[in-house]
Amino acid sequence: MKNWILFGITVVVVFLLAMLGYTIMDRKTEARFAYQPTVQLEGIEPRDSVWGLNYPRQYQSYQKTADTTFSSLYNTSGSRDVLEDNPEMVILWAGYGFSKDYSHPRGHSYAVEDIRETLRTGAPMEAGEGPMPSTCWTCKSPDVPRLMKEMGVSEYYSQKFSDLGSEVINPIGCADCHNPETMNLTITRPALIEAYEAMGKDINQASHQEMRSLVCAQCHVEYYFDKDKEDAPQAQYLTFPWKEGMDVEAVTQYYDAIDFADWVHPLSKARMLKAQHPDYEIYSLGVHAKRGVSCADCHMPYKSEGGQKFTDHHIGSPLSNVENSCFVCHREKISDLVTDVYERQRKIKEGTSYLQRQLAKAHIEAAKAWELGATEQDMEEILVGIRHAQWRWDYSVASHGAAFHAPLETSRIVTSATGIIQETRISLTRLLAALGHPEPVEMPDFTDKSALQAYIGLDIEAEKAAKEEFLEEVVPEWLKEGKNRESQMETASVIGK
Repeated sequence: MKNWILFGITVVVVFLLAMLGYTIMDRKTEARFAYQPTVQLEGIEPRDSVWGLNYPRQYQSYQKTADTTFSSLYNTSGSRDVLEDNPEMVILWAGYGFSKDYSHPRGHSYAVEDIRETLRTGAPMEAGEGPMPSTCWTCKSPDVPRLMKEMGVSEYYSQKFSDLGSEVINPIGCADCHNPETMNLTITRPALIEAYEAMGKDINQASHQEMRSLVCAQCHVEYYFDKDKEDAPQAQYLTFPWKEGMDVEAVTQYYDAIDFADWVHPLSKARMLKAQHPDYEIYSLGVHAKRGVSCADCHMPYKSEGGQKFTDHHIGSPLSNVENSCFVCHREKISDLVTDVYERQRKIKEGTSYLQRQLAKAHIEAAKAWELGATEQDMEEILVGIRHAQWRWDYSVASHGAAFHAPLETSRIVTSATGIIQETRISLTRLLAALGHPEPVEMPDFTDKSALQAYIGLDIEAEKAAKEEFLEEVVPEWLKEGKNRESQMETASVIGK
């Protein structure tokens, strides 16, 4: 009896091992043929649908960036009005496009659509019109590297936004990050390469893991438009201010040294800096970066489907996919991980909310000082204080993930900015008293976005009407021309035909 039991166990074990071996061989065979390309990608192919013929899983997961249902404590994949939630920002950005319109960024699928529709890009009714340069398209589409190759980089930067409306129609996609011949990660925006060169580094030496962040750093960074580039005199040349380093002080030093300003504030007359979205810079100063975790590890985690492991191109918040994004390294409960993130965000939000109110008051107090006859000498240090404090505030809030990516560094930046603006307002109080105005300056209602827009002289209804006309009359023509051009493009050749 004992021998029969051993024989039975042996048979079961052999059968299970055979099944395991068969499964392994089956998976290896499946993997070998899973990514057999069906079309030959040639040159810069901006159409994701063509790439999707070779890489259907990645393409299908990327299409999910059109999903706008995710919402966390402060952020969303939908289009929530940030100015409505934080009306003081209207005062902070008076005289700059962000005072008109600023919403949470939606997924990559909407990159082109959103830049066309925002009030910030104006309503150009003809090619060559409008206030914005073609540089504003740079991070929105794989059509951009195509145009740079066809036109030349400097010539591309020399156009108007409206000049390229019919050329830029494909949202962020495969060709922005991948070499079509090898599928290796690649840098398609010269600004990042040039920034590395300015720091004395060679981006070609970056490891594959570093590239899984650097392809994101092509766009998710602080930048400015250099209008004085010697070899591109007509261009608004996209430039990263990294020559002195990537922390907030180094970038401040860079901008101060070249006396750069994005705009002059109409109330305070301060020469202002607008932080764009220094996500990579802030991330680089956090614990995840120090431990070698890349952007893609959290925002594009690996997933398995049909026995195949691949990178999930549903790029979004790790909080929408905690199991795949966080559980690779962490073993806490989902609720504990999310609570930890929210706690960091709440604490930093407290600081930035207080800070932006102080900045708004400083602009209005500075305007009152000018009205009472303050001189440029009286205001010199005050205006520098406003510039530096608001720059630090913006650096911490424009990077939407800063409170998680590097909470200690972000808290330090906010604290330093708060100290600067408090000292600046003390100086303003003394100056106002010396000018015969010892009582507090009257302030507008900081809780009403529309009232604040009227306070700074914006006619938002007129802006919206002009934009609507543009969207109804011009954009359909752009799309029609773009689609006609693409229909005439040579279709990628079918392999084996």
